[in-house]
Amino acid sequence: MPKFVRHGLTGFGAFVISASFTAQAAAPCNKPLYLTFDTGHMGVAPLIAEVLQRQNVKVTFFAANEPTQEGDGTLGEHWASWWRARGAEGHAFASHTYDHVYWRADVGHGSWQMRASAGPNKGKTEVWNSQRYCAELQRANTRLQQVTGQTPLPLFRAPGGKTSPSLLAAAKQCGFGHVGWADAGFLGDELPSDKYPNAMLLQRGLKNVRSGDILMAHLGIWSRQDPWAPAVLEPLIEGLKAKGFCFATLQTHPQFKAWTH
Repeated sequence: MPKFVRHGLTGFGAFVISASFTAQAAAPCNKPLYLTFDTGHMGVAPLIAEVLQRQNVKVTFFAANEPTQEGDGTLGEHWASWWRARGAEGHAFASHTYDHVYWRADVGHGSWQMRASAGPNKGKTEVWNSQRYCAELQRANTRLQQVTGQTPLPLFRAPGGKTSPSLLAAAKQCGFGHVGWADAGFLGDELPSDKYPNAMLLQRGLKNVRSGDILMAHLGIWSRQDPWAPAVLEPLIEGLKAKGFCFATLQTHPQFKAWTH
């Protein structure tokens, strides 16, 4: 069975995908995919929402309060109506840490070096304990519930997928399971567009994605010159559907039922 993993590494938090589900209230689909989006600058967020609605695809959003091209942060009031609409459409939501906090290193005794890329401590490396990290995970979920009107999943994705076994164990103790992505599910929207043009990323995704894969992209990447979503997202979804794949949110994953029910 395929596994989804953090940058191809198996270990704590990797789950085996083993069940089919009913997609779009039609015949059972035996080739499920789980499309996920992490937050970003939100410049392509309206387009992504349009594509998902047009294609009748439900996804899981992992949200942090990151800086945006427009407005007061991804989870600020400017974007609240956008999130509320996604909740009404039936998408799922989970924590990406509120201030997009990266794990840097273990320092022992249940503590870690952490660095936020947003918020008042942006760019500072600090030592965190498990209580602070759990509060950070919950802070994002609390805000997500406010802006979406939906209960977020007790799941999270660490920024950059960077974790350690002790960090994952601490998150598990406070009720959060970690979600990575499949090797083929790394859709490449954060890669430099001169070396990885959109046509290449589309063909790679259509060729390499396998049943059960977790797919990962963003709601905008600052560094990419040629945005991925306008050129790739809809052709990728259509191409994968033509191959018999269908899409579901992460709470339909059988292994997550231990967390979500």
